[in-house]
Amino acid sequence: MELSSILKPEAVRVFSTASSKKRLFQEIADLAFAVHGQNPETTVEALLERESLGPTGVGHGVALPHARLSTLDKVSGVFILLEKPIDFGAVDRQPVDIAFALFAPEDAGVEHLKALALVSRTLRDQAICNKLRSNLDPAKLHAILTESHPVQAA
Repeated sequence: MELSSILKPEAVRVFSTASSKKRLFQEIADLAFAVHGQNPETTVEALLERESLGPTGVGHGVALPHARLSTLDKVSGVFILLEKPIDFGAVDRQPVDIAFALFAPEDAGVEHLKALALVSRTLRDQAICNKLRSNLDPAKLHAILTESHPVQAA
């Protein structure tokens, strides 16, 4: 599995501000609607429901919100870089400025987990995160995310 199969170039955005986690989820849902045709209300509800199980802020300014949606037929994602970090309730209590949201069909099974592991491994790399944070061009962000990276042990 490659990130390029999950993340379309038009699914990458930079936002100057998001006032809260819920507002970020709304931005994610609006982008998912524009790119993948997902219902924004259903998407926000699914993200909030998943978040209620435990924070998806994984630390170092990175959040990996994810949800299963009955309307999807394949795993897809959206990436948002925030110019101003927000409180996300992350495990390290650091504000979040990188959010990669993953959506999977309800019956995706292991594909959803593989995609989540791939995104997690990619964004655990500080060099990649530093490159992302120093670029505000969505096309460049997509290129950074989808270029081949050496596989690290999970």
